Amino acid sequence: MNAREDNKRVCIFTGARPNFVKVAPIIRAIRNTEGITYQLVYAGRQEDPTLEPTLFDDLQLPAPDVFLGVDCENLNELTGRVMAEFEHYLESHAVDTVVVVDDLASTMAAAIVTKKRGLRLAHLVAGTRSFDVSMPKEINRLVIDGLSDLLFTAGVGSSSIATREGAEIHKIYMVGNILMDTLRQNQGRWQRPACLDGIDDGRYLVFTVNRKVLIADTEKLQKMMAVVCAMAGDIPVIAPLRGKAYELASQNASLRAVQSLSYLEFGYLAAHAMGIITDSGNVAEEATFNHVPCITLNSYTEHIETVKVGTNVLVGEDADRLRDELALMVNGEWKHGSLPDRWDGRTADRIVQTLLA
Repeated sequence: MNAREDNKRVCIFTGARPNFVKVAPIIRAIRNTEGITYQLVYAGRQEDPTLEPTLFDDLQLPAPDVFLGVDCENLNELTGRVMAEFEHYLESHAVDTVVVVDDLASTMAAAIVTKKRGLRLAHLVAGTRSFDVSMPKEINRLVIDGLSDLLFTAGVGSSSIATREGAEIHKIYMVGNILMDTLRQNQGRWQRPACLDGIDDGRYLVFTVNRKVLIADTEKLQKMMAVVCAMAGDIPVIAPLRGKAYELASQNASLRAVQSLSYLEFGYLAAHAMGIITDSGNVAEEATFNHVPCITLNSYTEHIETVKVGTNVLVGEDADRLRDELALMVNGEWKHGSLPDRWDGRTADRIVQTLLA
């Protein structure tokens, strides 16, 4: 942070690949604004295999300034190690505000350290809830929101949740959906992936899954895959996956399993699909933005506006409901969706103006 002493000094903390997609517009806005500087910190290693080599170029985002180097599976161990490493970082860097993203264990760890050092904490995508405290991420959300001085929410629903849980009104800022800033920025840059060779746009389905609980239930996941393939008929089903999910999909001859795509390639795949079947809230948001029918393999969503206003439908892990909704999808009988409030691509500007105050 080589800048004037009176500049606002912001640390943007990221804990996993999806966080970079959300902070890219904020960094772009900071770099175009006087009076504020930033450093980008990543909890993981520089050689993290989940960060594809093209990610930062695709997002037009500089690589992190600092890698904390934490790499472990156990969430409690990860939390402790991130707390220790992030405290070392804050001891040697002048910071006024720490911005944390979403609801990871590493995000919670950074939030705790930030407040213990008396610094201002801002939570991006605040106020999201599943209302299931058996989920580790739900506990993370409650802790992070409870500690935060600035709660940046995506919409009215998230703001209302934060208010009901006791957050002071002056801390809550309904800035809009930051993911839309990134999508709007890159709409003209999507890259058609090789897996679509010989397939027309709008004539294929996309299948993704990344929830550990669903992937671990091999029998249930294979049943879901079988339903998708049966209902698709001769419509190709493209499945960009990794790890165990990729291995399972590769065993199904009717699925076109591909290793996870680059950001720009997946953006094209999602934007031009006939429909999407996913368990990812971010992918469901992309589908609503692109007006593409979407089925979510979950009984809840933290992004309820994608259901109430957008193109998303929840089926849980119910194969029969999945079959019924797929019939509507492939027959072109899907509901029409629209864009929720403040999906206008100006979220990052609102955030930076708030950080300057």
